[in-house]
Amino acid sequence: MWLATVANRDWPSKAGLPAASQQAELRAYLDAAVARRLNTVVFQVRPTADALWPSPYEPWSEYLTGVQGRDPGWDPLGFAVREAHRRGLELHAWFNPYRIANHTDPSRLVPTHPARLRPDWAVPYGGKLYYNPGLPEVRAFVQDAILDAVERYDIDGVHFDDYFYPYPVAGQTFDDDAAYEEYGGDFATRADWRRDNIDLLVRETAERVRDARSPDGGRWPGRSGRGRWRRPRRTHHRPVRFGISPFAIWRNQATDPAGSDTRAGVQTYDDLYADTRKWVREEWIDYIVPQVYWNIGFPAADYAKLLPWWSETVTGTRVQLCVGEALYKAGAPGQPPAWQDPAELSRHLTLARGYPQVRGHIFFSAKEVAEDRTGAMARVVADHYHGPVRPPRPAS
Repeated sequence: MWLATVANRDWPSKAGLPAASQQAELRAYLDAAVARRLNTVVFQVRPTADALWPSPYEPWSEYLTGVQGRDPGWDPLGFAVREAHRRGLELHAWFNPYRIANHTDPSRLVPTHPARLRPDWAVPYGGKLYYNPGLPEVRAFVQDAILDAVERYDIDGVHFDDYFYPYPVAGQTFDDDAAYEEYGGDFATRADWRRDNIDLLVRETAERVRDARSPDGGRWPGRSGRGRWRRPRRTHHRPVRFGISPFAIWRNQATDPAGSDTRAGVQTYDDLYADTRKWVREEWIDYIVPQVYWNIGFPAADYAKLLPWWSETVTGTRVQLCVGEALYKAGAPGQPPAWQDPAELSRHLTLARGYPQVRGHIFFSAKEVAEDRTGAMARVVADHYHGPVRPPRPAS
């Protein structure tokens, strides 16, 4: 399950709780994962260019104390790793690369925030503040901030969600003119340049994660067979995998014959500048979790059509496929009738049985796993999770 911390979505239930209360809530979520026979928790530790560990790069998250930069007096990431492993759970650290704040006012950030020290790095867009993915120094900084956690904690995975360039907002322009003028000269279009920026983030992060976990600083060849030698760095008790959970539509078939039989308004390749299919084919990532957040039979994006498309996409690669499941929609007001049926999610897993490429499912999110307002999660457990199962091992 995903365990979201942005805006106190799942945890902590509100900012400013005593450390003991926050720890008790976190333990309860881990216990809920065990009770539902899950084996992995994807814990959001960098929701808005901040940190849920004592980072030398970024301030403490405001979602802990209510005040950005205020030390909560304990280490949530270290605590989560220990408590998860004690229960036999994997703990994947979830990082949002570019989102700085859910507002556009830099003065509301702590004075030492990198976005205040380097205002040229930040772009306001759609009511939020983002780091500019087109700046090489931003890309290096984001990786440094992430690798600090990788090198200091015995985490099992590094996880990105679906936020790269921001989702389109009608009537607004993401102002990266200066960066494009300086760095985009070798590209035919701004879109190609933006996609390359995200490709570089993914490829370089993958290399650095693999470097950090390598026992001898060895050569990571990648899909092409090319690689580079690295000097040894800290080794982990467990392999650290790198995975991404993108919006599930790479491109619609009407846009690209290689795309899925969907008619979604957003395509990651064209709108988020995230070439998710390429990352799989190049084997830059260890696992991919498309957020297939629609019901079976949904006209614009049918779960039953996206499942085979993603299964075919990973075929012949070492990239493992898990499916992101919209547990939060089960029984929610305003959702299509299919989501009012507690058996809908169970049908997803039944369908996935026919695709051996599918190695598991991740549920959004922890609050719904624990509360299970319609019994949809209990139905999944009863129908499919008859006993504990280890997470899939990294592909060799």
